[in-house]
Amino acid sequence: MAEMGVEKQQLFDWIEEDRDQLIEFFSGFVASPSPNPPGDTTVAVRYITDFLDHEGLPYKLVDPQPTMANVVGAFEGTKPGRHLVLNGHIDCFPVDEDDDRWTHGPWSGEVADGKVWGRGSSDMKCGTTASIFTFRYLHRYREKLHGRLTLTCVSDEETFGPWGARYLHEHHPEIHGDCCLNGEPSSPYTIRFGEKGPLWLAFEIRTKGAHGAYTHQTESASKIAAALIQSLEAVTEIKADMPDNVGRALDQAHGEMERAMGTGAADIVPRVTLNVGLVQGGLKVNMVPDHVRIEADIRLPVGVEKEQVISVVERVLKGYPQVKMSEINFNPPSSCEPNHEMVEYLQKNANALGGYEPAPVVSLGGTDARLWRYRSVPAYVYGPPPTGMGSYNEYVEIEAFLHVVRCHVLSAYDYLSHAG
Repeated sequence: MAEMGVEKQQLFDWIEEDRDQLIEFFSGFVASPSPNPPGDTTVAVRYITDFLDHEGLPYKLVDPQPTMANVVGAFEGTKPGRHLVLNGHIDCFPVDEDDDRWTHGPWSGEVADGKVWGRGSSDMKCGTTASIFTFRYLHRYREKLHGRLTLTCVSDEETFGPWGARYLHEHHPEIHGDCCLNGEPSSPYTIRFGEKGPLWLAFEIRTKGAHGAYTHQTESASKIAAALIQSLEAVTEIKADMPDNVGRALDQAHGEMERAMGTGAADIVPRVTLNVGLVQGGLKVNMVPDHVRIEADIRLPVGVEKEQVISVVERVLKGYPQVKMSEINFNPPSSCEPNHEMVEYLQKNANALGGYEPAPVVSLGGTDARLWRYRSVPAYVYGPPPTGMGSYNEYVEIEAFLHVVRCHVLSAYDYLSHAG
């Protein structure tokens, strides 16, 4: 560990002294089920508030949906300065209770083999724990801080729902701040300063239908769907008009993106991608189907507008008069300054703590950090590797968890230790 100032050394020492408590809290948090859907985070919210109560930390519940409360805490430093917001979500993916491939129970939070196991460990109870303890440690230091620190633990992220961070942004502007720090899975090799935007479209294909032996009497909705899926690949040819600073950052981070998100990731971050994730249709094998529904997930990179994609899709649909399109959901791509001081703090601390050299990147998936960027508030994501995220045997290595906690605590302190 590189030499650091007295104040940061004290923060580091507190974390080391509390190692067992941190692991115990993280384990218990994972063991507090919060699947969304169906969207009941009551047990996990109570777990957080019990801790905050025990520590004497300020907070309030914002619960427009009673089973999905948001925990919001804030305090002021003694000197004027900027406003840093810590953001993490409480809800997680649901679990197939019949899946027997879990070697540790999905809601066990079991600590074994140097890991914490269970649904939501990576996405994102590790990062949310880092936010909670950052809030705790800096509250002890509030007399040394400039500005304001806000904690937002939200309950409706996994479904892009209306009751979590979206609700706070619309009804509680006091959480907007000047900068946001989030601990979603990113790997220690990347700091996410932007993300692609998902555009979800549905296509309904209707034909007359017929007995399976009488294929000459009708068009097949399934064959039309198969051809349409191929034709929709045209959207992947759209070229992004990416801002220069974003393009330069991505060019410089090719290796880190591949390491964090897998081989091939660096090639698709700046491109439009198409995934047809749902195909439904047909009633019986010996019937020509008269109805098929497909749903497409089109991911827009920074520098591509929704209107560009829709224009291409509408051009494709001119060749398919049997098809009607509708929009399911859209979140625009987002980005902020890749060379912001928060990036520098995270890089410096990640290097000092673990020898990492994380590069600023745009992510493939979405986070609540986008909501801050939409308001021109820079928002950055630094979290654990996405091991098993959304799959069976999700886990986070304990040392990776502690690294995220240390980085968040020290980087938040760096940001609030001067007026800016």
